Amino acid sequence: MDVAAVSQEMEEARVTFHALVRHATATDLRLRTAGTRWTNRQLLFHMVFGYLVVRTLRPFVRGFGRLPITWSRRFSAALHAVRRPYHLVNYLGSCVGGTLLSPSQSAALLDRAIAVLRHGLATETEQDLARRMAFPVSWDPYFRDTMSLLDVYHFGTQHFEHHRRQLTLDDQPR
Repeated sequence: MDVAAVSQEMEEARVTFHALVRHATATDLRLRTAGTRWTNRQLLFHMVFGYLVVRTLRPFVRGFGRLPITWSRRFSAALHAVRRPYHLVNYLGSCVGGTLLSPSQSAALLDRAIAVLRHGLATETEQDLARRMAFPVSWDPYFRDTMSLLDVYHFGTQHFEHHRRQLTLDDQPR
C-alpha cells in the first residue's frame, strides 16, 4: 500500500458512492441492510462517517506518534473501556445522520471529506505517514493493535467497502 494507491481507492469510493446514490430508489433506501440494523439510507451515511473518522484520527496519530507507544496504549485502553457507549453512539449517530441528511447531502459531505483527505495525504511527509499509535481493536474490525498514519488513511476505504457489501440496493453498481 502506498500513497498513490490509497488516494486512488478514496477517489474510487467517492465515484462508487455517487453511483450508489444515483441508482437508489426511495424504496431501496428504506430497505434493511444485510447484517446491520440500519436501513440502506442510514448505512450510506455511516459509510461517509468512516471518512470523517479518518479526518478526526489524523492529529491523534501525528501527536501520539511522536511519543513512546506506551502513551497511546494507555489511550487505547481507555477507549476500549468505553466501547459499549461508543458502539451505541456510533449506531444512533448514523441513524440520525442518515435520517437528517439526504443521500445527495451525504454525497456532498463525502466529496468534501475525501478532498481534504486526498490533499492531506499528498502533503504528508514520509515521517508523518510512518508515525504509529495504538488503537482499540474492539471499536472496529479494521483497527489493528497499532496503525500508522498511512494505515489510518486506508482505513476509511476498508470501512467503506465492508459496508458497501452490506447494502441491499437493487442494481447496485460494482
